[in-house]
Amino acid sequence: MKNTRSKSTAAPVTEPRSGSFAASHSSSGGELHEQAQGTHAPLTTQQGLVIPDNQNSLRIGPRGPTLLEDFILREKITHFDHERIPERIVHARGTGAHGHFELTHSLEAYTTAKVLTEVGVKTPVFSRISTVAGGSGSSDTPRDVRGFSIKFYTLQGNWDLVGNNIPVFFIQDAVKFPDLIHAVKMESDRGFPQAASAHDTFWDFISLTPESMHMVMWIMSDRTLPRSLRMIEGFGVHSFRLLNAAGDSTFVKFHWRPKLGLQSTIWDEAVKIAGADPDFHRRELFEALSAGETAEWEFAVQLFTQEVADTFPFDHLDATKLIPEELVPLTVIGRLVLDRWPDNFFAETEQVAFCPSHLVPGIDFSNDPLLQGRLFSYLDTQLSRLGSPNFAQLPINAPKCPFAHQQRDGHMQMAQPSGRVAYEPSSLAADSPRESVATGFISATVAESGTKGRLRAESFADHYSQARQFWRSQTGHEQAHIASALVFELSKVEHLHVKLAMVGHMRHVDGGLAQRVADGLGLVSLPAAPHSARPVQNLPPSPALQIIGKMKDTLAGRCIGILIADGSDGASITALKKAAMAAGATVKVVAPKVGGVKLADGSPQAVDGQLAGTPSVMFDAVAVLLSAQAAKALSADSAAVDFVRNAYGHLKAMAVDAGGQDLLQTCGVRPCAGVVAASALEEFLGAAKTRQWDRERSVRSLA
Repeated sequence: MKNTRSKSTAAPVTEPRSGSFAASHSSSGGELHEQAQGTHAPLTTQQGLVIPDNQNSLRIGPRGPTLLEDFILREKITHFDHERIPERIVHARGTGAHGHFELTHSLEAYTTAKVLTEVGVKTPVFSRISTVAGGSGSSDTPRDVRGFSIKFYTLQGNWDLVGNNIPVFFIQDAVKFPDLIHAVKMESDRGFPQAASAHDTFWDFISLTPESMHMVMWIMSDRTLPRSLRMIEGFGVHSFRLLNAAGDSTFVKFHWRPKLGLQSTIWDEAVKIAGADPDFHRRELFEALSAGETAEWEFAVQLFTQEVADTFPFDHLDATKLIPEELVPLTVIGRLVLDRWPDNFFAETEQVAFCPSHLVPGIDFSNDPLLQGRLFSYLDTQLSRLGSPNFAQLPINAPKCPFAHQQRDGHMQMAQPSGRVAYEPSSLAADSPRESVATGFISATVAESGTKGRLRAESFADHYSQARQFWRSQTGHEQAHIASALVFELSKVEHLHVKLAMVGHMRHVDGGLAQRVADGLGLVSLPAAPHSARPVQNLPPSPALQIIGKMKDTLAGRCIGILIADGSDGASITALKKAAMAAGATVKVVAPKVGGVKLADGSPQAVDGQLAGTPSVMFDAVAVLLSAQAAKALSADSAAVDFVRNAYGHLKAMAVDAGGQDLLQTCGVRPCAGVVAASALEEFLGAAKTRQWDRERSVRSLA
């Protein structure tokens, strides 16, 4: 089919045409670029060739495919991919596990991919979940996007679905990815901050890149502070294509929905967890799988045709946009179960190599320019990081189906091919592998036409409407967290003009949000909003974008901590443990000494953690079961005081007996919803399933 949705408009960096789409839309052109002061040398390639457009890859037509001819893109991405050895440049901090995918609903009408058509078949998988910005030695809980990648070892070859826990991304074109990561990583002149976006270079880049505003709303939300790796959603981000036996093409977006539901920490808690246990997420998954539990997700798809896509008030090829579930409902087609920890962390979790270009017949790419660049970048990264084009021979990367090719030799060659034929076609070997039209990978037959150039579609120009939709879809508590996160992050920025620019962008998202952030930063007045290339739309709210509204009514996957000491009542401890575990929770007992305690009846009680090393931030809810004498002694112990105050301040349900109530009173904790008597087990366990959100305004200042 012919691509005629939008006309081609080039966007030269040096002298954008006044009033043109290029001038208003390009993140380096128009008024945003003019805000920068000083004399700038022309940007060039490594060979000294001046670059006319650093914002858009070379493609056929504004919505067409990216060209391999684009040597500027290839030089920039190649250099970026080879910047660090051997650690991943991004997604260095990762945790992996083995499992399987089981299809429950066939998509045979849409695709020939057997993994999506053969119901009941269990396909082996390996999944790696990671942070983006920090190094391999950083902590698990910073505010960050989580990568969520799955390697399916299918009967037709390996399929890598390389996604995130957020359905959109910062940028529309892969040519900007090195700039984004250079901006968010440690600043080049000082080597910090690690695994943090609260610094000048990141927000300077964002302030000049309005296409990032939708993603900014997501990263400032609680989505980037997950309670557990088992409690995140996953998204393929891009539109892909499914091809059926007749060669018909349907667009698809992939979604993972956690069985345990969504749950996050809050910012103060995440910071304290990083200090108490930097491996919090990794340890939680390891302990769960070791105990026979699993991590499980529903696999769902959004299916739509080009005709349906033409009705969207956005362009589905724009990776900074999502398709609301209310617009195209999700169809659940299977489930992912992770149930086995790697035998060797390095050999599997660190050496696993994901590439979006690894597909199976029946699945194909779209013209999303961010995806098009990733198809080159990931393979190039693996060649650099693993040191050889033979990385597919590593056991964790090797397909589990039959394979045969003519690739030979190279560094780290572990196979020993025999015979004289290493080419095709040939007549010298009867068993030499041949191409197969019948079973081979077929690309979608799509007619492309347009003017070659560094272009961006006009349909990509709306940078604020979905950011506004996301904001207006959140509960009041979640909006407060977003506004407070923006205040925190921008308070770390030294340059006033960057803060002003960001608040200006927020005026397009929501005037109330801009005012709250401005007040939190102490700005005297609201800065002007920058020019918007497109009018901001008031899209309908999407409750599916919330976390609090989607929390499941369950204690499965949650952990309850019980603080005890000498003289505690054994019957109360046993009753609470029994009820909590029956409800699906894990229970850990904490005491001043790891050697255990002597209960009121003189019997010994083993414990799981020592008080000073097992703070309440490790738990979803807590119980404090103490004798009067122990409560008095612990009132002078800062670890015990912090245990109680942090649990209360982090909005957790608390069960207390008489001694526990004495300690709470000493710590200044007032009776309120979620603080209940230890004997009221049903009430406590009900409150432990979520946080006591109405308590928040009484314990901390929010924007």
